[in-house]
Amino acid sequence: MSSIVSIKGLSKTYDNGFEALKNINLDINKGEILALLGPNGAGKTTLISTICGIITPTLGSVTVDGNDIIKDFRKTREMIGLVPQELTLGAFDKVWSTVNFSRGLFNRKKDDRYLEKLLKDLSLFDKKDAELRTLSGGMKRRVLIAKALSHEPKILFLDEPTAGVDVELRKDMWKIVRKMKDTGVTIILTTHYIEEAQAIADCVGVINNGELLLIEKTKTLMDRLGNKQLIIELRDSISILPQELDEYKLNLSKSGKLITYTYDSESGGESVVKLLKSIGDYGLVTRDMKIEESSLEDIFVNLVKKND
Repeated sequence: MSSIVSIKGLSKTYDNGFEALKNINLDINKGEILALLGPNGAGKTTLISTICGIITPTLGSVTVDGNDIIKDFRKTREMIGLVPQELTLGAFDKVWSTVNFSRGLFNRKKDDRYLEKLLKDLSLFDKKDAELRTLSGGMKRRVLIAKALSHEPKILFLDEPTAGVDVELRKDMWKIVRKMKDTGVTIILTTHYIEEAQAIADCVGVINNGELLLIEKTKTLMDRLGNKQLIIELRDSISILPQELDEYKLNLSKSGKLITYTYDSESGGESVVKLLKSIGDYGLVTRDMKIEESSLEDIFVNLVKKND
């Protein structure tokens, strides 16, 4: 799969010496959804703003579909749609005129049919004549997405798209993002909601202190770094685990009825079978058992802790 955004050795240092980005190297493939995770101040918005040509990098290069963002600024910017964190909309402007004007800014020919379909896809068409000040926060965020898509970009950046949005609307937004991907749009989103990345992203990038800690397929990351826990419920309580089971580093609950075994996803299968046999050999009778997996949030927190 070919990359549509290529970032090489990208760094940004401000006049006061603050390093917002440190030697970022990243290739984003056409048609994929990439989620950038990181705490406040990690560099997510700075990275997006640099790719969009809003911030000038100190070192390194960024190309969009083979075009340099500085030398070919106009061409690259026309390929990009940006939905900022802030609800930057004119209070008395109307939905249709706002989206139509945004299309014109990128020198696109008038196309009412496209804009009508866009507003319908975003559940905004019945609000097309409404003033923006009358819309809810969630609807205003949809208008921002419509503005960003009005000129039919190849790449869409969503900077905290569901911040301050309720759970139901957040799920609606995920559906919108998937629809956009189906049309071939490449989507890069920043988010604090780990479940958002886990639910919709093909790839996950983790940023902290201006450094890209990793970039990996979501499923591969979960398989590689996610831990699993086998929780075994015993028929009878015990006060202490047999010494022969020390190698498994088990945890025994206060009630003496639950044994927890933590293992990694890649190599734990054989050890689980061995453990269960050992438990039976030592006369412990199991009543029930279940497996719990680490979430992407667990992985993210551990990665950030290691690099603080």
